[in-house]
Amino acid sequence: MLKTDNIYVEVFHSQIKKHGQAAGGDVFLSEKPARGRRTICVLADGLGSGVKANVLATMTSTMALKYVKSDIDVKKASEIIMRTLPVCSRRKVGYSTFTIVDISGGGKVSIIEYDNPSYILLRGDNPAKAEKTAFEIEAAGLGKRKLEYSSFEAREGDRMIFFSDGVTQSGMGSRVRPLGWGFEGAADFVAARCKAGKELTAQGLAEDIVERAEKNDGLKAKDDITCAVINFRRPRRLLVMTGPPYDNKMDSDLALKADAFEGRKIICGGTTAKIIARELDRDVEVDLNQIYSDVPPASKLKGFDLVTEGTITLSKTMKLLSGSAELKRLAKDAAVRLASMLLESDIIEFVVGTKINEAHQDPKLPDELAIRRNLIRELVELLNKRYLKEAEYRLI
Repeated sequence: MLKTDNIYVEVFHSQIKKHGQAAGGDVFLSEKPARGRRTICVLADGLGSGVKANVLATMTSTMALKYVKSDIDVKKASEIIMRTLPVCSRRKVGYSTFTIVDISGGGKVSIIEYDNPSYILLRGDNPAKAEKTAFEIEAAGLGKRKLEYSSFEAREGDRMIFFSDGVTQSGMGSRVRPLGWGFEGAADFVAARCKAGKELTAQGLAEDIVERAEKNDGLKAKDDITCAVINFRRPRRLLVMTGPPYDNKMDSDLALKADAFEGRKIICGGTTAKIIARELDRDVEVDLNQIYSDVPPASKLKGFDLVTEGTITLSKTMKLLSGSAELKRLAKDAAVRLASMLLESDIIEFVVGTKINEAHQDPKLPDELAIRRNLIRELVELLNKRYLKEAEYRLI
């Protein structure tokens, strides 16, 4: 049984559109209702590619997420979807395949699969198999269609990987892989990658699988490629401090609590860094080896994982996380490093000082406190909703 107070369910997906298409035909949706004590994920693969496939996959994934979230049994939800979705009149096939994953607060994982490649379950370094039960549903215009149901009790260290057929069929027709990568090829790659990187994040593994599938296709994806990874592990905690406390008397308390925090620690703001360095009797050193044009350089402070400038860096970090760029492909400036550490963490606490910066007393200048506070609020909301983190902020 999963001890949910000590285990975090980490979810991440990576995706590449079919080469030359404006929209992806695969859609992945995930949500953590019940205050994060439940996790629901849906991967839908629309028939064909492009905008039409995207619309169909979006409809499928949205329906599935809505029904399961409403406590409709996953089998019943899949039945409703199969009876609702339109059918291709020419090819006589359903317009979307799907995988639905429902993880309860107690750690039970229930999965429904319809025509997507089978998921991979790793327990430690070893492949594990959950017993699957096939069942039939009368689908609109298709007659009886076979789906598969399986479930297992998650344990600490488990990894679950599932993907669209753009992964298993990658490389098809090539000299090296005339029949495609295949499920076994993908599974072997996953097992080897996990053995090589014990601390591999869900993001890292998902991106590695998609990147490899794209390489199989000669870096021009022949189909939409999507991979989702779910890790069950101890939570990674992160403390982010930005802005000095309202009352100077709180400076020492802030520094001591930050120093004692068990997890990774980041300071965003030169004044905040100087206060903590002063209270801990340490030196802040600007890292002149990391100079970039649009973001102030990071600094170094013993005991802290990253020290950055404040508002400019936070603004770029927000922009990066709101977009779709792969961080590992970007120059490692302070904002990229901050964004990466946020994604690598699970439980994130922002401590936002409310003292007004004396340099911004001029009414012609923007209110730095309001800007910083709004940035953090938006960042917390983004981390919780899009990346399924457990992020919160408090003002001091």
